[in-house]
Amino acid sequence: MVRKIVTVGLLAGMFTLAACNTVAGAGKDVSSVGNATTKAADKAK
Repeated sequence: MVRKIVTVGLLAGMFTLAACNTVAGAGKDVSSVGNATTKAADKAK
């Protein structure tokens, strides 16, 4: 029983770490799009 609980805990931890990396990557992508939009708006002035 303890082995199952530990296994489930480890799997949950792995998925949590993977999700954090995905969210961080998405945040960088959104930031990059925002920077590009700002540069384009500055050029259009």
